[in-house]
Amino acid sequence: MATTELYPRLVRARLREALADSPVVLLHGPRQCGKTTLARSLGEDGDRQYLTLDDALTFASVQADPAGFVLDLEGPVTIDEVQRVPELFLAIKQAVDRDRRPGRFLLTGSANALFVPRVADSLAGRMETVRLHPLSEVEIGRHQPQFLERIFAGEFKIAHSERLGPELANLIVRGGFPEVVRRDTERGRRAWVRDYLDAIIQRDVRDLSRIHRLDILPRLLELAAGQTARLVNVSGIAGPFGVNRTTVGDYLTLLRHVFLVEELPAWHANRLKRLVKTPKLHLTDTGLACALLGVEAADLRDDRTLLGQLLETFVVQELRRQASGWEHNVRFSHYRDKDQQEVDLVLERGPNRVVGIKVKASATLRDSDRRGLERLRDAVGDGFRCGALLYDGETLVPLGDRIYAIPLRMIGTG
Repeated sequence: MATTELYPRLVRARLREALADSPVVLLHGPRQCGKTTLARSLGEDGDRQYLTLDDALTFASVQADPAGFVLDLEGPVTIDEVQRVPELFLAIKQAVDRDRRPGRFLLTGSANALFVPRVADSLAGRMETVRLHPLSEVEIGRHQPQFLERIFAGEFKIAHSERLGPELANLIVRGGFPEVVRRDTERGRRAWVRDYLDAIIQRDVRDLSRIHRLDILPRLLELAAGQTARLVNVSGIAGPFGVNRTTVGDYLTLLRHVFLVEELPAWHANRLKRLVKTPKLHLTDTGLACALLGVEAADLRDDRTLLGQLLETFVVQELRRQASGWEHNVRFSHYRDKDQQEVDLVLERGPNRVVGIKVKASATLRDSDRRGLERLRDAVGDGFRCGALLYDGETLVPLGDRIYAIPLRMIGTG
């Protein structure tokens, strides 16, 4: 059956390039972010066969005889939800060792198979990975992504844009999962998220680890949502469960493996001794975070602290999504020093191209808002390309040496 993409995906060109170069390509990301739609669309103009391990008969066949299953395949093939049978990776390795033609296997996974040692080892040098995220604002709005290019160039002129205003809370609560974007009501979105999380815990987490306390995970996720955009505090999360830090750390690792949470490492420089080294925790999508916390757009408008916290995660994930389709590799981190001066997001493109981003939910700015950016600029020196103070204002203006106030709307419109 033919499929069509409702939204253009930024990683599409990169995925095509990978299939032209590598015998095995793994397209991975959270469940329901659009992997199947994208993978199937690539087979519409060719003879690529599509199989999914979510199909009970296919799953049973692969589980019974992975090597025989692969030997029986003809032509290029897409195998969906491949993480459900890790033994399949060794069978694919053996097939690729016999025939290394590019594009033979397009695999998709809703769990990070690279964290499974035998998987990572079996396909080393044979497989290229492509990460797919939920939808970015530029994909939803069908805009050309230009923000990363512009901010690394560091060349901004005074410009004007509309405030997001009340729309800002709506965007945060909605998030970027395609099915949620298509739904019109917050009730319908919450219902989808509830079923979505149940499916991940009951299927993907069970497939990855035979943990006994699945009942802990929903509450753990809720606590993690409350900690989004904050320094990782495993002890604080562990407290309500009466379990040790190691156990909670293992559970958080599982949630990272199924792409529900991410850690943002701390930026560091060898010559600087006064930097905080603790990573920050971010939910993979603000729509999930809001559903877990039980908040709607009206709640965010009334709670400016929570709005600011979730906005930071929203910006981090938006730029991760845009970077996934960019031609340049970008390293993401955050900056905080012992004086509590911070930069929410540090982007690095190579050793001498550094960008700092600070996020504010307000329409007005104070002089103190840019101090973290100034600290980062002074620490980096000539390699500092730009500092962006993103705010819900209307005007892009310079604030000093290589530092600009930039309206939030501009990151999602190119």
